[in-house]
Amino acid sequence: MQALTQQLVLDRIKDHFPEAIQDVSEPYGLLTLEVTKREVLPIMTFLRDDPELNFGFLTDLCGVHYPDQHQRELGVIYHLHSLVNNIRIRLKTFFSEAAPVIPTATKLFSAANWMERETYDFYGIKFEGHPDLRRILNVDDMDYFPMRKEYRLEDGTRTDKDDRYFGR
Repeated sequence: MQALTQQLVLDRIKDHFPEAIQDVSEPYGLLTLEVTKREVLPIMTFLRDDPELNFGFLTDLCGVHYPDQHQRELGVIYHLHSLVNNIRIRLKTFFSEAAPVIPTATKLFSAANWMERETYDFYGIKFEGHPDLRRILNVDDMDYFPMRKEYRLEDGTRTDKDDRYFGR
């Protein structure tokens, strides 16, 4: 068996999900695929269950908010690791702020449970089918999602700061 490379992983995914991949890049040498929201769980299932690929470890799951990207304001990023092959992959999926719902990955990886709760807590992304989706770090009666870029970083009326000294 030959060593597993990023190109082999990409080819296997393209063979099984030809319509799902929207973009491919390798920032800092990490294979990164942007995939459709509908296909993200089937792709992760394939990556986990394929005996050659064996991506059995969900390293990280997080949300992002890009308010200037119309119909793609919110997203979820998954980092998977094949411990057997010592190779990693990043999957990204984006969707509208008006419909912030994506299927849960808790059925595939139990580690997704708290990561999805944190993402819901800070970005308001609802994970459909999650066994206990509720706030995990913020107070329960909070009616906003603090990591969304909807608020100014600083009070615009302050005169005691010179932003030039803070890289702005």
